[in-house]
Amino acid sequence: MSNETKRDVFEDALAYAPVGREYDPVNDDEAGDLRSCLSARYAAALPDDLPVIPEAVGEYIQEHKAARDSLAFALTSRLTPNEVYEWMCTVTGDSDTELSQIEYVKQQDTFARAWLLGVWRVEETGEIVKLEEDHG
Repeated sequence: MSNETKRDVFEDALAYAPVGREYDPVNDDEAGDLRSCLSARYAAALPDDLPVIPEAVGEYIQEHKAARDSLAFALTSRLTPNEVYEWMCTVTGDSDTELSQIEYVKQQDTFARAWLLGVWRVEETGEIVKLEEDHG
């Protein structure tokens, strides 16, 4: 799997559209190969709106996924590292101020999306991290 997003594939597809006339893939002999190639790339591409989480939260997800823990356990573990707890429950930069209930739920949703997708963007670096597929 590459780090290509669906938007990347869409932008590549736009490059094939002829200028000045409507593109008619039905009457284009080469369109079939192009269409199937772009369709396959699009199907394999990552979502455009990957969850963005701090590196420490990503490491926490990786540890709990490797241990085959449940999402519920990972969200409620009493052994949550401080960095993860602070991201989940407090306003960034002010550990004395708790998030509002709405913001707390948004953080949980972001955590859960990263957990379920097995892919996220690291907040500090912009790097895309993908969990290894477990075939066991």
